[in-house]
Amino acid sequence: MPSRDDISTDDLRLLLALARTGKLVAAAAIVGIDHTTVRRRLRRLESSLGVTLIEHGSDGWVLTELGRVVVERSNRLEDVVHDVRAAVQGVEGTVRGTVRIAAPDGFGASLACSAIAEVVREHPGITVELVTSTRPLSPRAAGYDLSVSIGEPRQGWLASELLTRYELGLYTSHDYLRRHGPLRSTADLANHRLVFYVDSHLAVAELDLARSFAGMGVGFASTSVHAQLAATRDGAGIGLLPSFLAEPEPELRRVLPAEVRFVLAYSLSLRRDSPAPDAVELIRTALHRHVAGHQRELLPLA
Repeated sequence: MPSRDDISTDDLRLLLALARTGKLVAAAAIVGIDHTTVRRRLRRLESSLGVTLIEHGSDGWVLTELGRVVVERSNRLEDVVHDVRAAVQGVEGTVRGTVRIAAPDGFGASLACSAIAEVVREHPGITVELVTSTRPLSPRAAGYDLSVSIGEPRQGWLASELLTRYELGLYTSHDYLRRHGPLRSTADLANHRLVFYVDSHLAVAELDLARSFAGMGVGFASTSVHAQLAATRDGAGIGLLPSFLAEPEPELRRVLPAEVRFVLAYSLSLRRDSPAPDAVELIRTALHRHVAGHQRELLPLA
């Protein structure tokens, strides 16, 4: 059995790569070795320390409680490497690092992208990886430094805070209304078809809103809100859409705004042991600044 004093700093950097990505293959790509070697060397690290650092979860590899402690202490290795490179390149003091972000596809592909682009323009030493999904992030998930999720803030390993509130309303195309006639009350909705999420794939409880329109059949369902937006624009039915996506569309019109308005929250969660805390803070600040400047689109009826 290896001595507990025989701890390889290279093995610690492999643990940092796995904590960042949550996947052996992705971690191997970062460090330039094959994934079987990564797993073997992480087993060696666990043996050297005499503890279990990682375990397999539903979304990939996750850190154990002790694994998180080791990663938090090991982040200093990344700082040393960045400082050495910066000194050699003559760019000391610049913010550097890779930040991985998870966000719902609607928010991620619109508001988040604009905020992220602002940061990477001003800080070329920062690399951002954006993963879009409407699935809720596991409280023990590894691999993300920042996560935007639908719902109120929740505390845990990811420090969570309210990012913004936003509303959903009913929208349809001008052509659809010309063909089907005006909607004067919610009773009229029974004669129309809804465009919304695929019910069996809906993992976010806050979006379980279709039951509010029990009299409507579903005309088009998709796991992508951008597909819902396109289908509504093309006349597939009446879409229940985020206002910040639907309002800028000239071909869409909001219907029954006084009767149908849902207000949800976007929460922002930060990983406490992120290897790039300065870069994370820049992106966090940019996200807050960006949503503050788009409140009219996020909450048009407020």
